Amino acid sequence: MLARVCSAAVNGIEAYPVEVEVNAGYGETIIVIVGLPDAAVKESRDRVTTAMTNSGFKFSYGRTTINLAPADVKKEGPSFDLPIALGMLAASEQIETDQLDNFIAVGELALTGAVRSCKGVLAVALRAKADGKIGVLVPAENAAEAAVVDGLQVIPVQNLREAASFLEGEIRITPTKVDVAKLFNQPLEDDADFAEVKGQESVKRALEIAAAGGHNVLLIGPPGTGKSMLAKRLGSILPPLTLAEALETTKIHSIVGLLPAGVGLVTRRPFRAPHHTASDAGLLGGNINPTPGEISLAHHGVLFLDELPEFKRSVLETMRQPLEDGKVTISRAAGTMTFPSQFMLVAAMNPTPDGKMPHESKSSPREIQNYLGRISGPLLDRIDLHVEVPPVKFREIAGERTGETSAEIRERVVAARQRQQQRFAHKPKITCNARMGTKEIKEFCALDETTTELLKNAMTDYNLSARAYDRILKVARTIADLAAADTVSSDHISEAIQLRSLDRQLWG
Repeated sequence: MLARVCSAAVNGIEAYPVEVEVNAGYGETIIVIVGLPDAAVKESRDRVTTAMTNSGFKFSYGRTTINLAPADVKKEGPSFDLPIALGMLAASEQIETDQLDNFIAVGELALTGAVRSCKGVLAVALRAKADGKIGVLVPAENAAEAAVVDGLQVIPVQNLREAASFLEGEIRITPTKVDVAKLFNQPLEDDADFAEVKGQESVKRALEIAAAGGHNVLLIGPPGTGKSMLAKRLGSILPPLTLAEALETTKIHSIVGLLPAGVGLVTRRPFRAPHHTASDAGLLGGNINPTPGEISLAHHGVLFLDELPEFKRSVLETMRQPLEDGKVTISRAAGTMTFPSQFMLVAAMNPTPDGKMPHESKSSPREIQNYLGRISGPLLDRIDLHVEVPPVKFREIAGERTGETSAEIRERVVAARQRQQQRFAHKPKITCNARMGTKEIKEFCALDETTTELLKNAMTDYNLSARAYDRILKVARTIADLAAADTVSSDHISEAIQLRSLDRQLWG
């Protein structure tokens, strides 16, 4: 007998439908799986048959052929265990149901018949809704993740026997429901707050501008000045995720397997801080079958690279295109994948090998030049703000005075972002000032004659590139938004130039 079960698999960050066809026939007892299965899928025949036996079902003798269609796409992972088992039960007439076409089933089977969690369930749930399915059968641990998709029955199953009984109508399982609005309304519990940082008011101001416009920032200063401390508190002043951003971020974390059990949605902007020994595949994504890397895991959040010159130059250079385009395309023999990577780059570094400013350093000019030369000019041009982090004075450390709290700064950041959302309402691909293109810069960053002359002199004095010119205008537009100004004035341009000139002092 032939049975068909609907399932799905993930390709990149999107899911595509997979039809599991099971034919139970006569002949030598053997189970054959076709349709480009990988090793994990091939091993499912042993997991499935043992799980069926331990769940109280009979083993079907004879030749069983299992086809995973479409047959020209490689199938990976153990998530096909549950649909294969249901197909074998239907083909051997151990269950009778007309519900197999209405649900998409995914899940790994334990030898006991228990259904274990699997990756990419949110993407599968979105595919099920797009295909007009009534619902999905998913592991109970992944139910909250799938339930954020509105208008879909999410059936949490604990084991194979429970899934079979539900499809036959013998038992009723209450669909999992999640209140998405409640998830977003949960209070922010930040252990790290800007009020804890003594001094460094100019750096805090620069980070506020970066957060308000989504700009990349480079912190340059001696060790112990608080560069890492400040960067780790940046997330506390970023605006909240929108539902669309949260869904996209959650999909990526689910596919990589970083979504904690029982967590339905990532509602906080991610903060990723890879070690400087990270490879280009670890940062961009890759391997034989491309998977998202750190820059995609930081999508809609912050990627923090501490000790920037310690990263391999080849690794840093690979980030140039993602920083510009907001996506990364990886080509391998197995295929080409495109992952989103709209992140804020926050980098920190010492100004010289021994950590001191160039005029105080004992390193030779050649050693300093070689150290700074690990970061290329094109990469620097893609970083909007270059901020000096000076040593904190004793009176600031010992004093009782504290700065503004993260909540107070966040209010101004959110207000500036709201102005940008109104400005770009008819341009859905532009989410903040940092994402403006040449056309938008010309439209929203118009300057008067005096301000134009000021910028012209700065370009000449600091030998800035054309890309740096655009970055200054974007930052000035953000400064104007923080001031609730409709036009960009010379004061805004002057502050933007000051936040751009440090790299020319060091790299000359």
